[in-house]
Amino acid sequence: MSRIAQNLQAVISTIVASEHEAGRPAQSVRLLAVSKTFGAEAVLEAVQAGQRAFGENYVQEGVDKIRALAAATPMPDQALEWHFIGPIQSNKTRPIAEHFDWVHTVEREKIALRLSEQRPAGRAPLNICLQVNISGEASKSGAAPDQVAALAQAVAGLPNLRLRGLMAIPEPEDDLDKQRAAFRRVRELYDALCAQGLALDTLSMGMSGDMRAAVLEGATIVRVGSAIFGARSYAATSAATPAVTPKGQV
Repeated sequence: MSRIAQNLQAVISTIVASEHEAGRPAQSVRLLAVSKTFGAEAVLEAVQAGQRAFGENYVQEGVDKIRALAAATPMPDQALEWHFIGPIQSNKTRPIAEHFDWVHTVEREKIALRLSEQRPAGRAPLNICLQVNISGEASKSGAAPDQVAALAQAVAGLPNLRLRGLMAIPEPEDDLDKQRAAFRRVRELYDALCAQGLALDTLSMGMSGDMRAAVLEGATIVRVGSAIFGARSYAATSAATPAVTPKGQV
């Protein structure tokens, strides 16, 4: 078993234990493997270990990997799901709309409108999460909590998009109770939107260091990278994504 496969098993075991601790049904939390800065070969290892959903922060790197993995995993049972989880610049919305299945980081109506307009005809609606700056950090992206309701109503009315829920990256904390408190505020905001009649089903929150707290507070997607793929080397981010060997020739 490869190192990535072993790491995936360990992360999934943590998620299962946290679901049980929270009294939640099995498989109520999905694992999003954050593959940013890792090459297509590493993603293929995760695919061969059973992982199907991957998160990317950088547009061109993500598009290159989507294309490489499409050639390497041609079987229908290996269809992959690609999530964009990085900051969105207005001039980068088209490739995101054209290539990704989910976007977790919508914080402005202008960005949502561009994604809606640029989603190709014939593709399923683009799944959208609104990013909330739940801790009010100046260095973090995301809409302020008091702006989310209006943004959600605007995005829910756009064609070619499907509003699924909220995403947040709270200020880092080592204490479990403090971690839970931040995630609880996100869940309460989510619950308030649902009470307004929005058909939401997704809370994207929790990463390698705080996924237990996130699951305990209702996360439905946890975004985990380093615990699966290892330490990142950001110097390699701009490098071309290498080709991967097609399935059956590994």
